[in-house]
Amino acid sequence: MSMPTRVVWDEVFTRYDFGPDHPMSPVRLDLTARLCRELGLFDHDDVELVSPPVATDDELAWIHDRRYIEAVRAAGEDPARADQAFGIGTEDDPAFVGMHEASARIAGGTLAVARDVWEGRALHGVNFCGGMHHAMPDRAAGFCIYNDAAVAIHWLLEHGAQRVAYVDIDVHHGDGVERCFWDDPRVMTLSVHETGRVLFPGTGFPRDLGGPSADGTAINVALPPGTGDAAWLRAVNATVNPLVGAFAPDVLVTQQGCDSHYQDPLAHLAISVDAQRQAFEGLHRLAHEVSGGRWIALGGGGYEVVDVVPRAWTHLTAIATHHPIRLDAAVPQAWRDHVQARHGRPGPESMSDGVAEGGIVWWRGWESGYDPEDPVDRAVMATREAAFPLHGLDVWFD
Repeated sequence: MSMPTRVVWDEVFTRYDFGPDHPMSPVRLDLTARLCRELGLFDHDDVELVSPPVATDDELAWIHDRRYIEAVRAAGEDPARADQAFGIGTEDDPAFVGMHEASARIAGGTLAVARDVWEGRALHGVNFCGGMHHAMPDRAAGFCIYNDAAVAIHWLLEHGAQRVAYVDIDVHHGDGVERCFWDDPRVMTLSVHETGRVLFPGTGFPRDLGGPSADGTAINVALPPGTGDAAWLRAVNATVNPLVGAFAPDVLVTQQGCDSHYQDPLAHLAISVDAQRQAFEGLHRLAHEVSGGRWIALGGGGYEVVDVVPRAWTHLTAIATHHPIRLDAAVPQAWRDHVQARHGRPGPESMSDGVAEGGIVWWRGWESGYDPEDPVDRAVMATREAAFPLHGLDVWFD
């Protein structure tokens, strides 16, 4: 058997639940796991499910202030005690019973697969329950309590990784991970997102390049609202591939928030599941090209919880397990029957949005030329001009 892929899943992850009216419904996790199971992804001999422990306070404290950890624990014991000074008990991050354990288990999952990948027990690790990229060292933010990606990256650095690249293609800027490693030259954080001029968290601009000891290791591509498939893929490929290649990380950690989708209610990009799948394939190839295949793939945002999130993250899991699902594959009827019974609608019939031609979403490579009249090209060029020279790359041709 080839080296396995380890996938984090246990129904206990649905306890990360801000309430019935909150956009981040745990239904999205349940439906993703059900779709993976119905498509047979969990049945392969080279796929191992991981039910991880709750991360310890000491592990969380690698990134988070202990006073904040205690505040989360207190709010989870009695939501009425939530202290909004720590970002808990707000509209974005309401307190709920068991908040600490549910949040720390997500961090424990990403930490577990990072250990497996680094220590050679798995080639890839997937935690679609993770990707809580807005959590700050001292406060909750943007539906995120503990920053699982940052905890795992810290562990990797402490156990021999010389360089770690973190790539975030969520529609929102990956501000929490960037903050944690802002002045650490061993970590490149690269976020491709809708511009902070119109979208939370209002950060992540091309000239935000890292601290004085790490200039050029924070990379931000701020895209205009309405960016569609071809332009988005062009932007990702014109920045992520050359920069990560030049950085030459020992491990690639990626966050695949799928709230860039055109049906997502909280943002304004216009990306299809087809293009998201193609981006996931590209990140998988990149891991094999630059980091010996060592890849930790996380979930993140995504608030169209029936039609989008399950398909996107099932594609992600399938790619990471080396059992990709064709775009023209049918969504299993048993899954659609469950969705109909639970949500009163049948869910999508296909694993595709019908955008790809012959399984491919076509886009123009950067070598085709820069169009200064195109707002996406201008956004890409702003990042290339700011960051490429710091990595010895040619702004126009690399």
